[in-house]
Amino acid sequence: MEQRRSAMATILILLCIGLMAGILSGMVGIGGGVVIVPALMYFAHVSQHEAQGTSLAVLLMPVGILAVYNYYSKGLVDVKSALIIGCTFVIGGFIGSKIAIAIDQNLLKKVFGVFMLLISLKMILGK
Repeated sequence: MEQRRSAMATILILLCIGLMAGILSGMVGIGGGVVIVPALMYFAHVSQHEAQGTSLAVLLMPVGILAVYNYYSKGLVDVKSALIIGCTFVIGGFIGSKIAIAIDQNLLKKVFGVFMLLISLKMILGK
């Protein structure tokens, strides 16, 4: 009975993470790294490596297709830029995953945290 309750709690946590990531993705264009990775680590108690791998797996599905449609229908998607970034993202993702898997989880957490902090500061303090 306890295992079933634990499994149900995990499913509920994952549903909430997906919903919040989807809402924030549609609202401000964030999701995977900024929402899903930390949420999986702190609420589902998975490792940094597993959180990053799971977040990337989510991107394999067309999770943002309806949000993209809304933006596209208003003329707010540069398709050419999206295709160029998408193609190079595949190569960069491969290289980055090789690097991430090879380094210690604690160092990876620090790199991730510093990156998020720097981006946050730039957005808050920048023009």
